[in-house]
Amino acid sequence: MADISKRENAKGVKYQVRYLDKSKASGYSYKSFSTRKAAKAFVESGEINKSPSKFNTSVTTISQATDLWLNICEKEGRDGKDPVTPYTLSEYTRRAKVINSYHWHQPIQELKASHIVEFRSWLLKSGVSRYRAGVTMTALFGIFQELCIRDIIAANIVTNITVRTDSRYDQPVSVPSQDDVFALLSAADRLAESSNKRIANSWARYRPMLYLAADSGMRPQEYVAVAKAAFVDGGVHVTRAIERPGTRISVTKTKAGRRFIDLSPEVYEMVQNYIRRHSIDNRHDLVFPTSTGHWQCVDHWRKRGFNVACLEAGLVKLVEVDGETVPKNKFTPYSLRHYYASLLLKSYENNPANLKRAQYLMGHSKIETTLNLYTHLMDFDDVAASGRGGSLTRMKESQ
Repeated sequence: MADISKRENAKGVKYQVRYLDKSKASGYSYKSFSTRKAAKAFVESGEINKSPSKFNTSVTTISQATDLWLNICEKEGRDGKDPVTPYTLSEYTRRAKVINSYHWHQPIQELKASHIVEFRSWLLKSGVSRYRAGVTMTALFGIFQELCIRDIIAANIVTNITVRTDSRYDQPVSVPSQDDVFALLSAADRLAESSNKRIANSWARYRPMLYLAADSGMRPQEYVAVAKAAFVDGGVHVTRAIERPGTRISVTKTKAGRRFIDLSPEVYEMVQNYIRRHSIDNRHDLVFPTSTGHWQCVDHWRKRGFNVACLEAGLVKLVEVDGETVPKNKFTPYSLRHYYASLLLKSYENNPANLKRAQYLMGHSKIETTLNLYTHLMDFDDVAASGRGGSLTRMKESQ
């Protein structure tokens, strides 16, 4: 791979490009330029990739490169990570298909940054959404990065050539208030005590699910798949999730998703009581299985559980749909995760070092995700300042 470094000496400032060169004993060659712009232009020109004798020449076409990348994703895992899930692999395959549908005139070793820009222009004019164009460019970057790592090319010419899209992290998330969360939990209590046996039976299961979601900040696909054995020592080990589109249980999407979360004592006991009295034996050791022992569909949980609780709690708003005024929920199951984050960050705001623990408990691979998505929640006023325990513990301490 190529990098640019600034060098200063008595003669002035120079910008040095270091790039792979298998003909050198050190494995690298160097070239200096008077400006960073010139050094960058040299890297993007593709000139340093044009000496195939110096590199592995087993891959020369984009088609071969996408095949290599997909195989690495499936069998080895990229950059030391776990192999991707089947769902993610199918998504990557879709992106590779788009990349291969473009007519690449040059071998990989002769491509320049300008050729990548031409591909981006073609992509944006092809009718795909900006989001789809953006993730396709990200895939192309990943492909070229693998080629660099494996000494097939010396520089990743896709670097800095992206499609700007509106990120979900750019807009502050909508967070329920403490009163909203109490209203939801109270609604779950009432539904579980309903005189209607069918409703009461359903909410014998949905109530501890809702409490667990609010108390732990787990993702819906995580608590739907949670195992009985995961509840130990007053908390829950998060190790698996329902893989989209809901056809199998898998490990969490990233290693960071595997974490231990402290629970409030009453929620921990509520789940344990449900396991003892209601949860049926099933081959996946699920806490909240269906009557057939299968995992619940996340969408069914949202419609039959969470949405019903919102309606019972009055957490709806009236909207116009096709000329009719209909009720729409103010929140989604993910809103409880956002509320958990708000309590967590408020409890840590006087000790920035604890942001790393917030990252851990949220299951984020990068601290930037935690900061970009949730930092504005540090201004939440009605939360407690405890550093441990679940959301319910913090909520009660704030009263």
